[in-house]
Amino acid sequence: MTSKTTTAGSGADRQAILDVLAGLYRAWEAGDAEAFVADYTDDASVVQPGVYKKDREEIRTTMAAGFAGPLSGSRATDHPADVRFLTDDTAVVISEGGIIFPGQDAVASEGLVRATWVLVRRDDAWRIASYHNSPAS
Repeated sequence: MTSKTTTAGSGADRQAILDVLAGLYRAWEAGDAEAFVADYTDDASVVQPGVYKKDREEIRTTMAAGFAGPLSGSRATDHPADVRFLTDDTAVVISEGGIIFPGQDAVASEGLVRATWVLVRRDDAWRIASYHNSPAS
C-alpha cells in the first residue's frame, strides 16, 4: 500500500466535511429532498432502526415523502463529536443529534441518536457514502 505525501485529515478537509453535514441539515430545514441527497454518493446507504436504504434515489424518495408528511416543518440537529480520517480520501464522523419537530425547541430525550457517517472524497469533493444511527440511550 502506498501513501500520499499529504497528511490525512487537514484542517481544510475537516472543515469541508463539516460543511457537507451543515448543508444537509439546511436542506432538511428547507424540506428539500434533492438538496438533502446532493452530497450522497450514488450507492450511498442509510441504516437506522428498522430502515435500510441502499442508494441515493431510495434515500431521496424516502426523505421527500417524510418532508411531505411526518417530517414537515421539522429540522434536524447534528453535533459532530469526532472526525477521524482513515485515509486521505475516507473519513468517519461520529455525531449526536436528532429531529426537532414543530413546537419543540430541542430534540426530545427519547429522540436523541448517535450516528456514524462515512465520507469519501470523489472528484475533489467530500461525499456521504454511508450513514447509520441508533438511539443514544
